[in-house]
Amino acid sequence: GIASVVVGHPLDTVKTRLQAGQGYGNTLKCILTVYRNESVSGFFKGMSFPLASVGIYSSVVFGVYSNTQRLVTQLRLGDPGAAPSLADMTVASVVAGLTSVGIGTPVELVKIRLQMQTQRYDKGSVKLKSTAPGSPVYRGPIHCFRTILQKEGIAGVYRGTAAMLLRDVPGYYAYFIPYTMFCDWITPDGSISPNAFSIWMAGGVAGAVSWAVCTPMDVVKSRIQADGVYLNQYKGTLDCMVQSYQKEGLKVFFRGLTVNTLRGFPSSAAMFLGYECSLKAMKRWQTETNP
Repeated sequence: GIASVVVGHPLDTVKTRLQAGQGYGNTLKCILTVYRNESVSGFFKGMSFPLASVGIYSSVVFGVYSNTQRLVTQLRLGDPGAAPSLADMTVASVVAGLTSVGIGTPVELVKIRLQMQTQRYDKGSVKLKSTAPGSPVYRGPIHCFRTILQKEGIAGVYRGTAAMLLRDVPGYYAYFIPYTMFCDWITPDGSISPNAFSIWMAGGVAGAVSWAVCTPMDVVKSRIQADGVYLNQYKGTLDCMVQSYQKEGLKVFFRGLTVNTLRGFPSSAAMFLGYECSLKAMKRWQTETNP
């Protein structure tokens, strides 16, 4: 999980600015604007909180997926170690997606608020709060979380939950299943387990596919969670979708698709490679410790 954050966060910042910000244009213009205005550090805004929490988040999501898969397989075949069917993987993916929302919504909210607190607004078109756009609202992730909790309560901490559900449930389906299928496909015949290259490639493809599938709802989620830094514009998920469509058309839901797909490959490749290698290392350590 930590590996995926370090690899993917700079492009995640670009993606969030494109989806929820104003005046950034295309991906290249956004990258140049962030660099020119905020230097390299601008790409790493909001990274500390995901970095600190992603270990727990990723372990729970991956653990829920693998254990649910084994449970479903055991109930169906009586053998938890049997090869899972597509239905088994589908159920496990849905449960993992539901679990990820409960843990991940506050993390995503804090990350996006920190990423967006220096973005520009057209002062004439929105009713601003007392804080001026472009000036920092939050001193860091803990201050951000505490401020949201004090001003908006638990409901504010879980702002964007519905959009995250609509993003993560199909997103994890398009994440774990392509990984498993592609990993099996490129693993050489006769091999007991996939090699590092197979894991890296399959993880990258799965990440790119998953982010391509869930980008439309990722746009909605980003806008809802970014809303509230300087202004309150959306009443909920449906209102955000309607307002975004009325103002910018259907293309708005594909904002950040390119950068999402590009970011998804190395980020997920690092995630799965780190996961599989850590798992093998721990199993090897257990075998050596308890032969």
